[in-house]
Amino acid sequence: MNMPNFKDVLQKLSVLKNNLSLLASIIIAVVGLLLFIPTQLMSSKLKAQIEAESVRMGRQIGRMDPVSRQQREVEKVYQDAHVKDANEIANLARQSTQREVLSYGIFPEPQTSSTLLFEQFGKRFRSGVDAMISNVNGLDRPSDSELQKSLQNATAGTGARRGRSMIGAPSRLLYRSLGARGGVNAEVLEQVCMERARTARVYANPADVGGYAFWTEYKFDTGVDESVKECWYWQLGYWIIEDVIATIGACNSESDSVLEAPVKRLLGVDFALKRRGMASRSLGRRGAKRKKDDVKPAYVLSAKDGLTVPCTGRYTNEEDNIDVVHFSTIAVVRADAVLKFTEELCSAKEHKFRGLSGTEPEQTFQHNQITVLESDVRAVEEGPSHDYYRYGDDAVVELDLICEYIFNREGYKDSIPKVVTDEVELLKQDTGPRRR
Repeated sequence: MNMPNFKDVLQKLSVLKNNLSLLASIIIAVVGLLLFIPTQLMSSKLKAQIEAESVRMGRQIGRMDPVSRQQREVEKVYQDAHVKDANEIANLARQSTQREVLSYGIFPEPQTSSTLLFEQFGKRFRSGVDAMISNVNGLDRPSDSELQKSLQNATAGTGARRGRSMIGAPSRLLYRSLGARGGVNAEVLEQVCMERARTARVYANPADVGGYAFWTEYKFDTGVDESVKECWYWQLGYWIIEDVIATIGACNSESDSVLEAPVKRLLGVDFALKRRGMASRSLGRRGAKRKKDDVKPAYVLSAKDGLTVPCTGRYTNEEDNIDVVHFSTIAVVRADAVLKFTEELCSAKEHKFRGLSGTEPEQTFQHNQITVLESDVRAVEEGPSHDYYRYGDDAVVELDLICEYIFNREGYKDSIPKVVTDEVELLKQDTGPRRR
């Protein structure tokens, strides 16, 4: 094989060197040739991809029904309805907590330095509870003095020494002694008790309602800030008590007496956990002993604050814009009315609102803020707490409920005293036990 003549190659390159335009043309031709082959390959691939994806998709779109020109308007109406519903729900939630207060001169700050403001609040609290019970035709069983007076009248002039000897005896001793002996005195007691059952629509005593005894004995001895807090928390309790007694009124609306009423007796509305049994509960009634039991309502900030761990998982918090309070209520109800009472308790109720000052035109709103967290149904057993009460021939039970009450903060935030909000913030930082 002949070796290339390098001299000839160099001579040819020198010719190209002297002719630059020819050299440039050759370089362009070579580069073009090098690009032509991959370009052709890529073009074929791209064409196949376009055919498989874009063209096929275009054919599918072409076969679809065209969108109506009115679709935008229809969708707008649909979305506007959603917005309206959301605004209405928020408005109803806010209105649920816009309630009349017992004293417009205390919240959010006392308008005067007079301590009479707090005494007036207590009087309005008690008179309000009295009015609630009166509105549902609630009466308590005959008092000891009523029973003794009836016995005295029955035995006067009859020479019944044994009957007269019982006058002034403690009611429990009187009841058991006369009941065991029978005779005219036992008949008198029974008549008096039955007459009360026919007269009342439900047994109820204000002293069994949380806060009533507290405000009966209230004295301004804790300072302004503490008194403002007491008024605020008992204002929350007052709204809750309103709903419980309104529930009784609704359940008994078609009854004329305790003997036929679904709800026979209100045993209590409280804001502290009590599982002592009704006999021990009765020892704290109608007197100074009850005040020790009057734990005021409180915001439930965590599981350690409530009367139970809520199955709803709800606590007072800013994210949900709610405040939560727990309460308990116990009632003697007809056995077949347990569900009716519970459903009525959790139903919507009306309330009035005249603005934060109480001077604006009256509006009627609705609220539905109660959820039952726990329930316990017990048989009514003979004992001191049921002496002199007559429930009729119906089978009755004690219905014991623990409930949560939800306040929408937006509805009453301008009424909350600063000392209350400051206390809540401090409690949030406290990690110690607070279960009452």
